[in-house]
Amino acid sequence: MLKNPHTKAQTKVLCVIGHPIEHSMSPVMHNAALKELSLDYIYLAFDVPPKDLEKVVIGFKKYDMKGINVTIPHKENIIPYLDQIEPLAEKIGAVNTIKNLNGVLVGKNTDALGAKKALIDAGCNIKDKKVLILGAGGAARAISFALSEEIDELFICNRTEKRAFRLAKAIEDKMKIPATGKDLSEGTLKSLLNEVDILINTTPIGMYPDVNESPISKELLTDRLFVYDIIYNPLQTQFIKDASEIGCNTLNGIDMFINQGALAFEWWTDKKPNKNTMKEKIIEILGKK
Repeated sequence: MLKNPHTKAQTKVLCVIGHPIEHSMSPVMHNAALKELSLDYIYLAFDVPPKDLEKVVIGFKKYDMKGINVTIPHKENIIPYLDQIEPLAEKIGAVNTIKNLNGVLVGKNTDALGAKKALIDAGCNIKDKKVLILGAGGAARAISFALSEEIDELFICNRTEKRAFRLAKAIEDKMKIPATGKDLSEGTLKSLLNEVDILINTTPIGMYPDVNESPISKELLTDRLFVYDIIYNPLQTQFIKDASEIGCNTLNGIDMFINQGALAFEWWTDKKPNKNTMKEKIIEILGKK
C-alpha cells in the first residue's frame, strides 16, 4: 500500500483520501512545501470508496501515517472511526484533517477558518449579510458554522432537501441565527437569489473533469452578488465564468484550499509552510491542463 521508490525507511507519510481523488492538488501543494523546508516526509493520494473507509482508517494506525487530509465524500462519515475530535470539528460535524499522535487519531477542521479567511482577504464583507450556500456536505457545514459568527441569515440548498434542512436546523440551534434549508430547484434558487448578498457553491458540480457544468443557471445570477466557488480545479469554473461575465465579484477555491492546507501542514510538522510556494505550484500544474 505504501511502497514508494522515493521514500526511505524513516520517511514520514502524509496523505489525502477521497473518492474520486484524481483531481486533488493536495500532493502537489504539500510536497512542494515539504521540499522547500527539506522535511523528510512524502504526501500521497489514495482513492478510498466509502465501503473501505473503516478498513483504511485502521490501516492509518498500522502503517503509522502521520497526517491525513479527508475530502469528498468522507468528511462526515470518518468521524466515528477517530479517537478524538477537536471542539470546532465536533461542533461542525465534519473533519478534513487528521493527526496521528502515537496511534491516537485526532480529527480537526481547517476548512472553516480557511474559507472565512479567503473571503475576507478577497474584500468580501460578511458582516450582517445574507448568504446562500449550495450543498450540505462537509465543506458546507464548515463554511456555514464559520460564517454564522458574523452573517445575518443563512440559506442552504441541496439536491436532497432533508440534508439541507438538517444542516440549517443545526446552525439555528448552535449559532442562534436564522437558517433555512431548501431544495436545489430552479424555482427555489430564483426566489432566494433576490434576497441574498453572497452565493457560495460547495458542491462538486463543475469540478474537473466535468468543467462545463454549473450548479446554477447564468440567467438566475445578478451583478450585486458576491459569488464564491470553493472548487479550485479548474481555477475558473463555468459558475465563476458566468458570474464574472454578468459583473459579479467572484472568488475561486484556491485560497481556501491553500489556507486549510497550510493549517494542516503546520499542525502535522510544527513548521509554517510558504503559502506562496504552495499556490504557485498549483497554478503551474493547473495551467498546463
